[in-house]
Amino acid sequence: MEDPEALLGEDPVVKPLNLENQFAESPAGSVKKVTKSGKSSEATESKVSANSTRKKSDTRNGSELSSRFARSTVSSSLRTSNSVAVTRRNSTGGVSEKSSASSARQQNNTTTIAGKKPSTPSATESVRRSLPELRRSPLPSVATKSTSRASLPETRKSVPVSPVGRSLSTSTASDTSIQKTLRKSAVKPALSSSSSLKKLSTSSLDSTASSTSRKTISKVSSPSTRSPTVSSGLRAGSLSTSLDRSSNLSGRKKAVTPESRDSRFIVLPQVETKAGDDVRLDLRGHRVRSLNASGLNLSPNLEFVYLRDNLLSNLEGVEILTRVKVLDLSFNDFKGPGFEPLENCKVLQQLYLAGNQITSLVSLPQLPNLEFLSVAQNKLKSLSMSSQPRLQVLAASKNRISTLKGFPYLPVLEHLRVEENPILKMPHLEAASILLVGPTLKKFNDRDLSRDELALAKRYPAHTALCIRDGWELCRPDHAADSTFRFLFEQWKDHFPPGYLLKEASIDKPFEEDACHCHFAFVQESTLSTDPDIVLKYKWFLGERTLSNFTAIPDVNGEVYWPKHEDIGKILKAECTPVLGQTEYPPIFSISSPVARGSGIPKVVSLEVQGELVEGNIIKGHAKVAWCGGTPGKGVASWLRRRWNSSPVVIAGAEDEEYRLTVDDIDSSLVFMYTPVTEEGAKGEPQYKYTDFVRAAPPSVSNVRIIGEAVEGNVIRGVGNYFGGREGPSKFEWLRENKETGDFSLVTSGTSEYTLTKEDVGRRLAFIYIPINFEGQEGESVSVVSGTVRQAPPKVTNVKIIGDLRENSKVTVTGTVTGGTEGSSRVQWFKTNSSTLNGENDLEAVSTSKVAKAFRIPLGAVGYYIVAKYTPMTPDGESGEPVYAISERAVETLPPSLNFLSITGEYTESGILTASYGYIGGHEGKSKYNWYLHEVEDDIGTLIHEVSGLLQYRVTKNAIGKYISFQCTPVRDDGIVGEPRTCFGQERVRPGSPRLLALQIVGEAVEGTILSVDKRYWGGEEGDSVFRWFQTSSDGSQCEIRDASSSSYTLSVDDISFFISVSCEPVRTDWARGPIVLSEQIGPIVAGPPTCQSLEFLGSMMEGQRLSFVASYIGGEKGDCFNEWFRVKMNGVKEELSTDEFLDLTFDDVGSSIELVYTPMRKDGVKGNPRSIISDEISPADPVGLDLVIPDCHENQEVIPQKTYFGGQEGVGEYTWYRSRTKLNESAWTDISSSSEDVEMCSQTFSYTPSLEDVGAYLALHWLPTRVDGRSGKPLFAISSSPVIPAPPIVSSVRVEKLASGIYCGEGEYSGGYEGSSLFSWYRETSEGTINLINGANSKTYEVTDEDYNSRLLFGYTPVRSDSVVGELRLSEPTEIVLPELPMVEMLALTGKAREGDVLTAVEVIPKSETQQCVWSKYKKAVRYQWFVSSETGDRKSFEPLPSQRSCSFKVRFEDIGRCLKCECMVTDVFGRSSEPAYAETDPVVPGIPKIDKLEIEGRGFHTNLYAVCGTYTGGKEGKSKIQWLRSMVGSPDLISIQGETARMYEANVDDVGYRLVAVYTPIREDGIEGQPVSASTEPIAVEPDVYKEVKQKLDLGSVKFEVLCDKDRNPKKGLGEGCLERRILEINRKRVKVVKPGSKTSFPTTEIRGSYAPPFHVELFRNDQRRFRIVVDSENEVDLVVHSRHLRDVIVLVIRGLAQRFNSTSLNSLLKIET
Repeated sequence: MEDPEALLGEDPVVKPLNLENQFAESPAGSVKKVTKSGKSSEATESKVSANSTRKKSDTRNGSELSSRFARSTVSSSLRTSNSVAVTRRNSTGGVSEKSSASSARQQNNTTTIAGKKPSTPSATESVRRSLPELRRSPLPSVATKSTSRASLPETRKSVPVSPVGRSLSTSTASDTSIQKTLRKSAVKPALSSSSSLKKLSTSSLDSTASSTSRKTISKVSSPSTRSPTVSSGLRAGSLSTSLDRSSNLSGRKKAVTPESRDSRFIVLPQVETKAGDDVRLDLRGHRVRSLNASGLNLSPNLEFVYLRDNLLSNLEGVEILTRVKVLDLSFNDFKGPGFEPLENCKVLQQLYLAGNQITSLVSLPQLPNLEFLSVAQNKLKSLSMSSQPRLQVLAASKNRISTLKGFPYLPVLEHLRVEENPILKMPHLEAASILLVGPTLKKFNDRDLSRDELALAKRYPAHTALCIRDGWELCRPDHAADSTFRFLFEQWKDHFPPGYLLKEASIDKPFEEDACHCHFAFVQESTLSTDPDIVLKYKWFLGERTLSNFTAIPDVNGEVYWPKHEDIGKILKAECTPVLGQTEYPPIFSISSPVARGSGIPKVVSLEVQGELVEGNIIKGHAKVAWCGGTPGKGVASWLRRRWNSSPVVIAGAEDEEYRLTVDDIDSSLVFMYTPVTEEGAKGEPQYKYTDFVRAAPPSVSNVRIIGEAVEGNVIRGVGNYFGGREGPSKFEWLRENKETGDFSLVTSGTSEYTLTKEDVGRRLAFIYIPINFEGQEGESVSVVSGTVRQAPPKVTNVKIIGDLRENSKVTVTGTVTGGTEGSSRVQWFKTNSSTLNGENDLEAVSTSKVAKAFRIPLGAVGYYIVAKYTPMTPDGESGEPVYAISERAVETLPPSLNFLSITGEYTESGILTASYGYIGGHEGKSKYNWYLHEVEDDIGTLIHEVSGLLQYRVTKNAIGKYISFQCTPVRDDGIVGEPRTCFGQERVRPGSPRLLALQIVGEAVEGTILSVDKRYWGGEEGDSVFRWFQTSSDGSQCEIRDASSSSYTLSVDDISFFISVSCEPVRTDWARGPIVLSEQIGPIVAGPPTCQSLEFLGSMMEGQRLSFVASYIGGEKGDCFNEWFRVKMNGVKEELSTDEFLDLTFDDVGSSIELVYTPMRKDGVKGNPRSIISDEISPADPVGLDLVIPDCHENQEVIPQKTYFGGQEGVGEYTWYRSRTKLNESAWTDISSSSEDVEMCSQTFSYTPSLEDVGAYLALHWLPTRVDGRSGKPLFAISSSPVIPAPPIVSSVRVEKLASGIYCGEGEYSGGYEGSSLFSWYRETSEGTINLINGANSKTYEVTDEDYNSRLLFGYTPVRSDSVVGELRLSEPTEIVLPELPMVEMLALTGKAREGDVLTAVEVIPKSETQQCVWSKYKKAVRYQWFVSSETGDRKSFEPLPSQRSCSFKVRFEDIGRCLKCECMVTDVFGRSSEPAYAETDPVVPGIPKIDKLEIEGRGFHTNLYAVCGTYTGGKEGKSKIQWLRSMVGSPDLISIQGETARMYEANVDDVGYRLVAVYTPIREDGIEGQPVSASTEPIAVEPDVYKEVKQKLDLGSVKFEVLCDKDRNPKKGLGEGCLERRILEINRKRVKVVKPGSKTSFPTTEIRGSYAPPFHVELFRNDQRRFRIVVDSENEVDLVVHSRHLRDVIVLVIRGLAQRFNSTSLNSLLKIET
């Protein structure tokens, strides 16, 4: 991540931002690159990490910059660039924070740009030429450090280059010291291009609000004057660093400060673009006074404009910037207002106005894309401005903000900063901000939101944000509802209708799909007002937040709104417009909490029953349901019927919402019960709706008809459907038709039945139905006419069945026929299981209807009774009623038997024999069938099990020559078994003629295949059947194949292209022959597959040999056969080697086998099956050394010879290294003994690392190649081409060892030739990570000074070889932080008493030693305290910490009683260390004096409410504290005790109206110690509104009556209803009260009690009975009365007391607003 100001000409890409008081900083900046000649340098580009973009540089005259740098000469031979400190105001004030270590790591891969000299090829080459001088210097230049110390020399990093601000011109006046800083990693000999640029990087002066935490560096001057290119580059890129920002310099570790710990990261809005000069303008520090100045070049194309640090005082001219995205106007002279020109900047995303003199933001227009706004360091008194719909970050620190009034609507604000403003004194400012912004707020003043503040904000009413915006001061949440209502009341009261006051304005908590009511109540100030009633109009709105713009909800104009599913989480607003007469007054409003998700449990809001309650009508129940988030479903409806003085009963089948009233419902009340059910199955509570009583319909009759056949002698009946309540004595009349006139005359009345006579034959009858209900009401009559009455038909009597009732017997039916002459009467026969006749439905016909009267009983009638149906008929065909006759007993059956048995069929093999028989004797059951084989006619035979139970038998082969018999055993269905009967076959079974049922050839038509015959033979036992094989050519000619007479045949080459067939003549064992059968042909025969018959290797199985093979082929003409070579390893893994005709064995084949796979191929391309062979294991060749070379040799660098070996797997050869000061010929090494005396053996290993002794000598190697099995070859010799070269001087293991307190010693291990006069140095690393050289410290030992405290020491070791070659400087790891002695606490003492409520204070004692006194005075930072309490009473060994008690004082609590307290004290120094804790402990805490605080009475203020006293008790464990309730008259100091009311709760009544309730609370400790009593009181108790309204109406009338009950038995021990209650009339008027006993039929009304309101008249109440009261006229006249509710009792009592005002000590007129 890069600092946007450090990007060369690049516009900012927003990345995670470290908000360390830098919200108001400019987001980007440009870097000026200066050449030595002062000319414009070319812009260079460098690729950076993935999140970097191309950088561009602006030109700047070198002379201008050179005048802004202060130069200081360190020595005559060294020139350094000064780090000049310039104090610079920050956009949020103060000193900028330190960059975090994590942010430094984010820039490891970035690169920077250095100015290059036109006359030189590149800066890289200049730096490389200067490297020798740098290496010889003891202090090479230092660039950015690596994150890991272990990889310092290899680390290559770059840092972003930032511009030099205009404040550099004053840098020479600053008195900051010049710091020499050093980079740990030295310059490498081979320095890359990128590394040379890194040496010239600078750090940003001005940190920006959009920058990430950045990585900056300390600069180290070069000690060499012989590198002009590098020194000039350092001067051109030198950095003027603010003293306040020196903490931003890079270091090994960043110091952890409280500010850095509190820093957080957020993400600013993304502004992605590749900014070019055409869209970017950067004029920071150019003293611009006007945006309309000539040469400013403002254009509409600009997107990034940076005008900070100028003299602008207005925005005239900015309106041209219609495409600007980032606008930096920080640190100018704006005072505001005057922000209207910004209205044209519609795409503006980031606006920086920090460091001006702005006093108001009211004129700042709404910017639709603004996401970041910094107005820090101004003179704002509030944040009032237009709504900014996309603003995410608002930085307003260091202003004069003292109020939240006018706070704008910021729907997506996430981060709000108002540090260093007077408003921070406001309690719970964070909670107020949460209320104003809403749930999008994530951070407040650079911290995550406090959980306590979030919880506190939720306790305020929904409209609190509006009140805060309008100037309401935040108070406690429990008082906020009343306080905000009073605040809004004050705003609205001047616009109320005259004479009216607002009593209530609220909205219920809204739930999804549930009724939400708004409550607005206006009351009149005077009861004498004659104004018309006020009318309230409602309108509902919906909004995202409390401060958002609310949208009207269409078509919702009532007190109730049903929130929808899409309203969840949104805010409801209800507006109420009061209308008085014709005048509409300004609306008032109420705001709800967010709409909550419904419970999913539906509930019924209202029930209605529609329809007229008259018998026969359809009524419908309608339910209004609140589905509460569930899916609307079909509810469960049911109807119940409730008769007078009875419980409701469910009506069966009435489960729909519609119900038709029936006669059963008359004089009953119906109950409609509805249970709502959602689609998910959730059920709500059932609700009921009662109807009035159902009335009966007028009497009527319908569907009047005559039942019965109009035949002489029959009885007919008139019927109809009556409707209209319960039917009473309806009237019936029968009339007969006169044939001559057609008129009808009355025959009979009073009955609905009529018997037809001879007089009615040939005439019609009329029936009249006159409906009459139970009450005697008569309806309209209805008549019906019958058909013509017919003469009676014939009739039969005395019908009986005659005959023997047995199976197959004949029976006859007889009868006597009347009704004329009998004709051809019909008889039909039935059977039945029953001995009695039950109608024709139970009869089963066994014959059709016939004239014959005789009947033969069939088998199916056995066990049944016989029924005869006799239908008489006249000669003219008229039939009479049939008559049935049934037999006396059931039909009997015969025993089971067979009347015949026979076998039919052919007695030959495979012939089918069929048995048949005749059964008699009832119903046949499962008769038994068996077939037998007999060798001779008289043997018992062998049962054939396969066909048992079958009537057919197919003759099998094993029956040939034998006799066959069939046996049948009859069985009746009831299980009775008859005698078995056997039928014997006529002849022996004969065999069948031999024949073949099937014949086919099995096998493939391929050369070499064996063909076989598959056949099926039939006809006795098969003998030697005859086979013949035939060849058939393609032209159809056929010839027999010689010697082919078996059932199989092998195809040969001669059969190719022919068809093959076979014939078979079946032969039985008795030489009987059957017909010859010829099979189908197969073919043509094709040639067989190509095949390799043999395969062999040729060659030796040894490494280095060549293998080939020999293969033989068959299977047609040989084609292009191919082969594959494989290596088979010991583990079975195969590797393909080649497909050549031969294979050369290599080392890789040693120990493995060779597999050859040969695949034969025919000429026509047919491929045969491959054949493979595997060789034995390949043996290795003899070991041979082919080549041996020794490369160049360097001291301390391992020499690895280059050799080539052949001959199996190489083993551990013999290697011998020799050293020689002179170079010998190779022949001289063949005999070491003849060599010169200076030859020495060095080593016997494969590789060799030359040491210091080998420098300047030649190395030789003797190698004896050896195979792994130990066999050796001929030795080889090699000698190095040049002597061993010495290594460069280096030092390792540089470290610091502590010798004594404050004394350190540096050590290191030198290598690289002989050491000369090496250089030593010491460095001091600060807490910011800056490394400074300690002057004068140039020995191996070092003694600590005061300047070293809180720093780390490093030891520098620069190796120098004896030949003056200088190596690289190596730094040791830093030591632990050097710190002085730790401050200690000698003793800790406690002041105060260990008593509940007292305050204990801890006092620490400092040691008197001089060292400790000095440490305390110089380095003491803070003293921390922690209080503990013993875990159990009296246990002093186990203590538990008190998390919130961390100050030196502690107030003893109630829960500490009996426990011991302990205080822990630790001192912390400025270096972050803590001393050993010191402790002080108390005795067990004793309880304090009992006391009650914050005593108050909770209740709504009406006479029907419940009141409770509550307070905070202290002083040990509370015992039985005393509470007494009293009444206090308004304006009087007297208190009236309420007898018996000593509990914490008190239920008010009408006796309390007009009084204040007073509760006196006397705290008493558990041990009986009493504290001071404390009292609390309420406002005067008012009359409950509903009671008040009714009382006022009755008082206005002046005379009222009430129906009451009189308790004649006034025994107080009896409960209500246990005495004798009688009805009375209570009459009340303005003069007197009277109790009257009502009259009856035998008596007149009598007055029992009568009296005026003069004393001692009064009304008493009973606290244990809320419906009873007593009227006392005097000492002799009083009465106890009872009413049905408390409400009515209160109305009566208040009416009486209201009419008796002049005698009351407490005036009720003011409470009831009555004018006396």
